[in-house]
Amino acid sequence: MTASPPPVLPDERLAAGIARLAHRAQGRVVVSSAGTHPTAEVEPTVAEALTEAGVDLTDAFPKPLTEEAVQAADIVITMGCGDACPVLPGRRYLDWPITDPEGAPIAVVRGIRDEIGAHITELLASLPST
Repeated sequence: MTASPPPVLPDERLAAGIARLAHRAQGRVVVSSAGTHPTAEVEPTVAEALTEAGVDLTDAFPKPLTEEAVQAADIVITMGCGDACPVLPGRRYLDWPITDPEGAPIAVVRGIRDEIGAHITELLASLPST
């Protein structure tokens, strides 16, 4: 019997970029993206930077970070949400202190995207092989 991959749950600041994790993990993890202050759509510069990186945002939209979503996760990745994020026992929490891309020029957003990419690489390397 094969164990199902552990879910990973990031918060909303550039959270759509975490879709890169699902692609790069090749089935090793299940990614859910949520945030403490979701908006109606992904910010245009974020969408541009992610599209440049090959991330399909066709069905992407920020979703609320609920206690139920955290309950379903093995690893919760936060990006500076502090006390606003639900904290439940038995979950592994990683805080990636990422600059908020809201209103930032595209060059800055690209840097944030690449910083998240480096965190993703590090996380994948730390996970056990299946």
